[in-house]
Amino acid sequence: MSDSQHTQAHDHDDHTHGGHHHGGGHHHHHHHSGPATPKFWRRAAIAIVIVALIAASACLVQVRSGEAMVITRFGDPVRVLLNPGLAWHLPVPLETAIPVDLRIRTTSSGLQDVGTRDGLRIIVQAYTVWQVKNDPQHVQRFIRAVQNQPDMAAAQIRTFIGSALETTTSGFALADLVNTDAGKIRLSGFEQHLHDQIARQLLDSYGIELVQVGVERLTLPSVTLDATVDRMRAERETIATERSAEGKRQAAEIRSSAERDARVMKADASVNAANIEAQAQVQSAAIYAKARAGNPELYDLLRSLDTLNSVITPGTQLVLRTDAAPFKQLAEGPPALPANNNGPRP
Repeated sequence: MSDSQHTQAHDHDDHTHGGHHHGGGHHHHHHHSGPATPKFWRRAAIAIVIVALIAASACLVQVRSGEAMVITRFGDPVRVLLNPGLAWHLPVPLETAIPVDLRIRTTSSGLQDVGTRDGLRIIVQAYTVWQVKNDPQHVQRFIRAVQNQPDMAAAQIRTFIGSALETTTSGFALADLVNTDAGKIRLSGFEQHLHDQIARQLLDSYGIELVQVGVERLTLPSVTLDATVDRMRAERETIATERSAEGKRQAAEIRSSAERDARVMKADASVNAANIEAQAQVQSAAIYAKARAGNPELYDLLRSLDTLNSVITPGTQLVLRTDAAPFKQLAEGPPALPANNNGPRP
C-alpha cells in the first residue's frame, strides 16, 4: 500500500508542479530511447533516396522524336543528342539541355514587286519549306546564329528569298512565267533557280536545310496586264493567220489532187470507151461480114435502107436518080430468090 501511495503522490506532484512534469517527461524519453533509433535511420534512408532521385532527375534528359537536344556547359554547346530516348548530363548550372525543333516549317516571302528581263513588272509571292539539318554541326550552328528562335530564322529566310526573287526574275521574260502555251512556261526552272540561290547560304550560315521553294502567287500590275493582253492578242492573231494560211494551203492541195484524180479518171474512161468502141466495131464488122456471106443481096438491101434512114429526115428533100444507090433497090425491088425444092415461086 505504501508503494501505490508513493506512485499516486508522484503523479500528483507531476500534475501540480511544472518542474516535476518536465522531469517525468525526461524520464519517459530515456526509458524509450532504444526503439527510436531504427526509425531514425529508416527516415534518413528514405530522405537520402529522395534526394538521390531528385539529383538523378536533374541529370536525366529525354530526347523526343523530331527534335535534337543540345547540351551546353556554361552556355557553350558541348554535344548534340539526336537519337530519341534518355540521356545523362551534369546538373544545372554545370550543364543545361536545350531542345531544338527539327520538324519541317514553312515561311512565305510576302508579295514582292519585281521586274522581268523584258522590262515588265510582276508581283510574286514565294514560299519556302525548311528545317534544321539533322546533324550536330548544323544544329549547333542554328543555336549560335538565331539563339534557337524559329521566328528569327524565318525573318532571315524572308530576307534571303526577297533578294533572290529580284535577281532571279530579272533573268526570265514575262512569257516564261505567263503564257497561253503551257509548253513555253518555265515556272519549274524559275523555282529551281530560287532554290539554288539561297540553299547553300542558309545551310552554311544558319544550319537550315531548304527542302523546297515554290511560287505561291503571281499577279500582274495594271500596266503589265494591259501589255500582256496586247501580246496575247497579237500571238492569237498570228496563230489565226498561220492556221488560215495552212487551211488555204491544204485546201489548194486537196483541190489540185481532186482535179488531177478527175483528169486521170477521165483519161482512163476515154481509153476504156475507145477500147469498147473498137471492140464493138470489130464485133459489128464480124456480124456484117457473116450476114453478107449468108445472103449478099438481102444484105445490100438492108444496108441501103439503113443508109436512107440515117440521111433522110422528115424535113429532108432529095432529088436523085432512081437507078442510083440506094434508091435502085426501091425501084427494082429485091433480086429474085433462088428456087427451092418446091419449084420457082410465082
